[in-house]
Amino acid sequence: MQTSTRMRAAVVAALLGLLAALSGPGGAHADEAPPESTETTTVGNVTGFRADGAVYRLTAGQAEARVSFVSKETFRIELAPDGKFTDPTGDDIVLPQGEPPRTRWKERGDRYELSTGEVTLRAYKKPLRFALHRADGSRIWSETKGLSWTGEKTVQTLARGANEQFYGAGMQNGRGNTTHRDKTVEVAVDYNWDDGGHPNSVPFYLSSAGYGVFRNTYAPGTYAFTDPVTTSAKEQRFDAYYFTGEGADAAKDVIGQYTDLTGKPFLPPVYGMEIGDADCYLHNANRGERHTLDSLKVADGYVENDMPNGWMLVNDGYGCGYEDLEETAQGLKDRNMELGLWTEDGIENLEAQVKAGQRVAKLDVAWVGPGYKFALDACKDAYQGIEDHSDARGFTWAPESWAGAQRCGVQWSGDQSGTWEYIRWQIPTYAGATMSGLAYTTGDVDGIFGGSAKTYTRDLQWKMFLGTTMTMDGWAPMDKQPFRHGEPYTSVNRDYLKLKESLLPYQYSYAHEATKTGVGMVRPLVLEYPDDPKASTEAAKYEFLSGEHFLVAPVYQDTTERKDIYLPKGTWIDYWSGRTYEGPTTIDSYSAPLDTLPLFVKAGAAVPMWPGIRSYRDRTADSPLAWDVYPQGNTSFTLYEDDGVTRQHRDGKYATQRADVRAPKHGAGDVLVTINESRGSFTGKQPARPYEFTVHTGSEPRAVKLDRTLPELTSKAAYDKARQGWWYDRDDRGGVVHVKTAPLSTAKKFTVKLLGTSAVGGKKASAAAALTAPTGQEAGAGTPGTVQVDVTAGRSDLTDTTVSLQVPEGWQTATAKVPGRIPAGATRRVEVALTPAKDAEVRETRLTALARYRAAGETRTSQQRLAVSVLPPAPEGEAWASDLVWLSDTNGYGPAERDRSNGESGADDGKTLTLAGKTYEKGIGTHADSDIAVHLGGRCTAFTADVGIDDEINGYGEVAFSVEGDGKVLWTSPKLTGASATVPVDVKLDGVRQVRLKATDTNGSKTGDHGDWAAAKFHCA
Repeated sequence: MQTSTRMRAAVVAALLGLLAALSGPGGAHADEAPPESTETTTVGNVTGFRADGAVYRLTAGQAEARVSFVSKETFRIELAPDGKFTDPTGDDIVLPQGEPPRTRWKERGDRYELSTGEVTLRAYKKPLRFALHRADGSRIWSETKGLSWTGEKTVQTLARGANEQFYGAGMQNGRGNTTHRDKTVEVAVDYNWDDGGHPNSVPFYLSSAGYGVFRNTYAPGTYAFTDPVTTSAKEQRFDAYYFTGEGADAAKDVIGQYTDLTGKPFLPPVYGMEIGDADCYLHNANRGERHTLDSLKVADGYVENDMPNGWMLVNDGYGCGYEDLEETAQGLKDRNMELGLWTEDGIENLEAQVKAGQRVAKLDVAWVGPGYKFALDACKDAYQGIEDHSDARGFTWAPESWAGAQRCGVQWSGDQSGTWEYIRWQIPTYAGATMSGLAYTTGDVDGIFGGSAKTYTRDLQWKMFLGTTMTMDGWAPMDKQPFRHGEPYTSVNRDYLKLKESLLPYQYSYAHEATKTGVGMVRPLVLEYPDDPKASTEAAKYEFLSGEHFLVAPVYQDTTERKDIYLPKGTWIDYWSGRTYEGPTTIDSYSAPLDTLPLFVKAGAAVPMWPGIRSYRDRTADSPLAWDVYPQGNTSFTLYEDDGVTRQHRDGKYATQRADVRAPKHGAGDVLVTINESRGSFTGKQPARPYEFTVHTGSEPRAVKLDRTLPELTSKAAYDKARQGWWYDRDDRGGVVHVKTAPLSTAKKFTVKLLGTSAVGGKKASAAAALTAPTGQEAGAGTPGTVQVDVTAGRSDLTDTTVSLQVPEGWQTATAKVPGRIPAGATRRVEVALTPAKDAEVRETRLTALARYRAAGETRTSQQRLAVSVLPPAPEGEAWASDLVWLSDTNGYGPAERDRSNGESGADDGKTLTLAGKTYEKGIGTHADSDIAVHLGGRCTAFTADVGIDDEINGYGEVAFSVEGDGKVLWTSPKLTGASATVPVDVKLDGVRQVRLKATDTNGSKTGDHGDWAAAKFHCA
């Protein structure tokens, strides 16, 4: 029963044990080599020098070093301690390069200087030691001693700058988007998919001093960014490439040079940037007898729930095969999805599978594991196999990869459990990996084990701002499609899936950019703000940039607020409310109800969007292109388009279209949005299309023109009905101008002119009011009450202020009028009447507070999302816990059961509650770890129960029970096993408003942890 969910972990553990024995730089038998000497040797004095074009050789006794220039900024240093150069990577990682640059050399007494027009490498003679300088003589890096080696590794030792910061080393779980300074990172395949692991390592790092280093090797390494910096690889040879960048974009330049050498990131098909779904269907041990075609029933769930899904892996489980492949592929295509397969058994059948319709290949640790070369070859071969047998683009996912894998696969962080901690440490992981040229890194939504409705929803939200992601079923107690948890989760998940779908033009443009620059869309703050002293620190660790324009700060705790969001220099706009912030600043507390991902847009952004679609295939020749514009100064964005699926773009069949925005830097003025002609052609390109614009001005324009004055519309209904025109919605995020056009030729440029309006934030942005709301507000179903909203005036007084609430259907509220004037900078607390519907569900509900007011001579609005917990009626008299509405419940396996023991993954599938031979009609059956919250409203005096492990477990299991009231532990049991006597519970609850009943595993093994709260009863007034 519960042990089935452990099967995969056991299989993986066995495989990893085998692979650990086999892995290594030499492949299967690397560990059979005789012990090597641990004595350290450092290279000696230069005894010879030769120059051959762009290649230089320096001998130092028996050892020989070779310097080879690749470009004006890139060169290679090799050292052979025995004078014999080797290259185990061959042409696997480093791609063929162009003609080397012109170089020159000089001997200057104590050193040789090897130069291009950009850099000079100094090779000191006594002893041989390297240092790199720019053309102006400034030092970039220098060795504090010569290269050294033992029988098992080679080491380079570099001086560390006083403020030098370090990044890279590939995917480093739980870190990487902030500096590695003073830290040691391992560069190896470790099969550790948890916090602290490094499953997709890359032997490359970059420095804030403007350089990067790539160790050209398959050998594992250790990089210690201490003082001095020591980097080692477990081989008796040294082979490294060096890259040089300068200025604000130095890190991007270095990443670009590294990916020039090892390969630019691939361009995924558009469906690859939609969410994917993975499960085993044929003979799934965890889900019962099923067949491959049953995957179509799950695909139907996406369609019926109006949710995007781009592709499905239908055999994702150990020992899981497939049948009816061609029919399955066609069925998925009919539902706007593509077929993917897991390569557990290799890729020998790839040709037939691709011809049957496979378009996605997920690689398996079980067969790409022994040796890094094998892993890289698998990525390349699976990618190429898709391309060799179809007109599609290669699209693979790799769990353990190496340098060069960015050109053929998505790297994901492995098999995790759905927890808040899992969300927390994944945030820095993927942005950090971008610093190593990995453009597509991700993790399964809510992991593959455990999870809950809340963690799933919170995890999905922020992963919609990654380039790629998927959700995986089959290993958790319940399936993990985004519609499985019901409302409100289904609606929230749908909204974010559709938000990603609408943002595909923006994200796809960045995907194309990565093929040119090597820089992925998901970025640490320090990449765009290298001079910001906080960008490399813990202050920015749990946030990232999605492109240059979106700042994402995920919620990674069970809370409705996100604390300590750092915004760097510039104007930032809250995506949901329109509130503006001037950075650098830290938002101490941000209201984040369940449906609200803290999301900010950089002023000046012009974001291309596809509105109102479920799949990119929903686009037709008449579909509009939308631009979401946040005007400030003069800015541009270039949209990239191609057919989204084939490889024709590699032959030049694509188009670009630039949007130019001209606006005041601040305050009043005209805003001009110019959409230039689309340059280029591809199959399916729209010769003409309608356009839509949402321009966030905060001030109503006097007129809007497109060649001639467009008609002004007076309502949303009129706007939706009209073929073209404009409408200013003052209640939409502080004031948004909506503009739509009739179809316009993509071969001609046009300009939309908003006259007499302003930059983002309004004619006087500082006059805007800010709304906040206290956390923890509650409302009873059908019970009149109030919601508190704080209105804070900006730098101008507020008059004629009213505050209203946008509420769900069936709820009642009334607008609150604020008497008098709210002085500039002052805060006024307003109570707004609210009565939830009598049948309102007991859950957190998001409301939106809207304030209308006059400030600085303008009528303005401000809004804020806030969370209100709807509570059930407090219990009365003698109330069985199993009969009450629970505020929340989490359970270790399947749902917690009412009046039954814990069953399987479904509801109501448990058995009679039995403790020590006694049966109970009433009670709660749980599986550790379990947490059930009940609202008491201060009306109850005591809680009683009998607790223990259900007899059905036959002596197994070990748990402890506890009762918490209003955040305080009121009672705990001793550790109980399946053989323990029943323990009576009698806890006083005087004045407690909320109680939590917890059953916690105590021995690290949750097998058989069936904890019963038998005869659980509240004694109330």
